[in-house]
Amino acid sequence: MPVYVYSVTAADHPLRLDGLDGVGAPPSPLRTVRSGPLCATVSDAPADLRPKRRDLAAHQGVQERLMADGTVLPLQFGLTAPDDDAVREALDQRREEYLQRLTALEGCAEYHLKASVEEDSLLREILRDSAEARRLNDDITGGNRSPDLPLALGEIVAQEVGARHYALATGITEALRPHARQDVVSEPTGQDFLNVSFLVDHEHRELFLAAEKGLAAELGDDFDLRLHGPLPAYSFV
Repeated sequence: MPVYVYSVTAADHPLRLDGLDGVGAPPSPLRTVRSGPLCATVSDAPADLRPKRRDLAAHQGVQERLMADGTVLPLQFGLTAPDDDAVREALDQRREEYLQRLTALEGCAEYHLKASVEEDSLLREILRDSAEARRLNDDITGGNRSPDLPLALGEIVAQEVGARHYALATGITEALRPHARQDVVSEPTGQDFLNVSFLVDHEHRELFLAAEKGLAAELGDDFDLRLHGPLPAYSFV
């Protein structure tokens, strides 16, 4: 029977899985597959597995329970293997890699930061700082109906927004980087200009949180910084 794989830990990691459900409807009981110094938490994989809210919550619940007792390699939602023997074989084949990652992640958690800025505020800055953008805007608001004006203004604004987003994202990341072991920058979506994950050890946690809070205060109310954590270190496995 196909096996759903949640995470990998050291074999001596506490496995307090009581009271937790696996994925599927009805939920599958959790169990472990061991190989030497490693252990995988698994369950039977449902035939119709989809990223439904209940299954995502079950997956995350396993990671958080294990994370509370030590280092865990959280695997992405949806990872399956043909059977327990295949899981055991993977633990054998990738033993050194998994052990190295467990060592690298020891005492750490992931913090995920997204940021956006109020569009009207950014536009006001651009009009204040760019004489050409200000001239084009004045022409448009003054009644000039040339179709070339909005296009020209749009190009300038788009370039300025991109440059300012990049500078802001770089500045925020650089300010927090000294308090983290690693960081992974991802492509932002929607209105966000920043999407970055930090690997933070327990020693630097308070410094990291204080630095993020200071940045939010310094940037002001036009900025929305959304920090989530501590989380299982998905981005660093």
